[in-house]
Amino acid sequence: MSEDKRRRYSSPVVDGLGKSASRAMLRAVGFTDEDFKRPQVGIASTWSNLTPCNMHIDGLAREAASGADEAGGKSLIFNTITVSDGIANGTEGMKYSLVSREVIADSIETVAGCEGFDGLVAIGGCDKNMPGCMMGLARLNRPSVFVYGGTIQPGDNHTDIISVFEAVGAHAKGDMDLIEVKQIEETAIPGPGSCGGMYTANTMASAIEAMGMSLPGSSAQNAVSETKEADCRAAGAAVLNLLDKDIKPRDIMTREAFENAITVVIALGGSTNAVLHLLAMASTAEVDLEIDDFVRIGKRVPVLADLRPSGHYMMSELVAIGGIQPLMKMLLEAGMLHGDCLTVTGKTLAENLADVAPYPDSQTIVHALDNPIKKDSHLRILRGNLAPTGAVAKITGKEGTHFSGRARVFHSEEEAQARIMDGTVVAGDVLVIRYEGPKGGPGMREMLTPTSAIMGKGLGSDVALITDGRFSGGSHGFVVGHITPEAQDGGPIALVEDGDTITIDAEANTIELAISDDDMEARRARWQAPALRYPRGVLAKYARTVNSASKGAVTDAS
Repeated sequence: MSEDKRRRYSSPVVDGLGKSASRAMLRAVGFTDEDFKRPQVGIASTWSNLTPCNMHIDGLAREAASGADEAGGKSLIFNTITVSDGIANGTEGMKYSLVSREVIADSIETVAGCEGFDGLVAIGGCDKNMPGCMMGLARLNRPSVFVYGGTIQPGDNHTDIISVFEAVGAHAKGDMDLIEVKQIEETAIPGPGSCGGMYTANTMASAIEAMGMSLPGSSAQNAVSETKEADCRAAGAAVLNLLDKDIKPRDIMTREAFENAITVVIALGGSTNAVLHLLAMASTAEVDLEIDDFVRIGKRVPVLADLRPSGHYMMSELVAIGGIQPLMKMLLEAGMLHGDCLTVTGKTLAENLADVAPYPDSQTIVHALDNPIKKDSHLRILRGNLAPTGAVAKITGKEGTHFSGRARVFHSEEEAQARIMDGTVVAGDVLVIRYEGPKGGPGMREMLTPTSAIMGKGLGSDVALITDGRFSGGSHGFVVGHITPEAQDGGPIALVEDGDTITIDAEANTIELAISDDDMEARRARWQAPALRYPRGVLAKYARTVNSASKGAVTDAS
């Protein structure tokens, strides 16, 4: 491609006498005469020292910048926000977590659109970084590569952040003393990197690699490693190749690419948040994707990876045997992936996988297709009179596939947590946590604190939890989230009363409230919508513009 076309966005900012002032500003940040002739590559860094997931990303951003410069571009590093789910979980602050996805997308679009970057590298670490970055790249649709910041190492005795959450529940049950809890707290997070299981960060990184928007191997690398540094340098260089070939995100983020992402998420036993985020990413890229696509694909794709939270192994152990590339090749050879999808290498997925070696024979992390952990998807899209437009469950089969119990209703996560810890919640209960949806929360908090308390108290097989909120990738047990319509919109979950019978069937994919249609309508006639909880600020803006979780909880402006 001609140099002018490679500089499609930067040339109007820096070329010609009339842009002398622009050049003067850029000279102050290090530009030379030669740099003005180069394509500008924005490096979107989600660095922050407020969380281990992102504390090292400033260094990775510099590596990506070096790669872009050495390949003939001119890099400029800028930051987005990030927040920490692991720190905020169980507090009012968690309401900002999903909102941060939109702010990250907004900030990437804003900076790149203003400054005239010709291409981008986006580097993400914590959960909302991945979809937020991808939504920003999809909006701009300029040659781009996503880089994952990498996974953390295990703590002492094979612990991670979920071990800490569950230790709190174990202490409440009397199975662990305070000294033991503190020992886990002090050693479970040993350094930089995203949470160590197949939780949301690792799930979404894997989905993005499967989609073709990361370089092969990017999703399964240790955060602190020469491999990750090399991945960043290669990503910077890859943007110049994409500029030469005029390959843009929406050329890669096709419907078939999203189907590949869903397939890999299922095979890995990934987070329910993948449903929310992939729908949001597809909406932003103007790709027709619906929650029922997860049902259709899930009927033919098995769960193969024995990874936490429901399994035994951590992401660092999957890294050690080759990451997700051998799994993807296995799925491709079985006809489960679209091999002709374009990727950020400029090659097809099949071409990228052609020389990938299989997993070592001795490994036990990823099962063979003829010996799956579960023969179909663990991500279940449930419907019924309690969720007419859908809900999302994560059922691995270890919890069973059917639960029927009496409703115990709470209007917030904090109320539910208190009653779990004090012993009010008992076997046979279906905890209903409502007014935690995208609009009602607002922000659709994760229910990691109560689900971890349930597991820690030994009630994982005896108690179900349903919510119009969502779950952490670290949550496990008999849990159903994303119930739509949400309570704030008058969905049936708003009409449940203590003692009602609720039945969840993860084989028939149903969730039912055992009352008559007449009783449902009588309750609906008495119901009144509560006032939105925040009258101003970012949470108020989010509540006024966000759509249903069944559509990705995307703000209308997206």
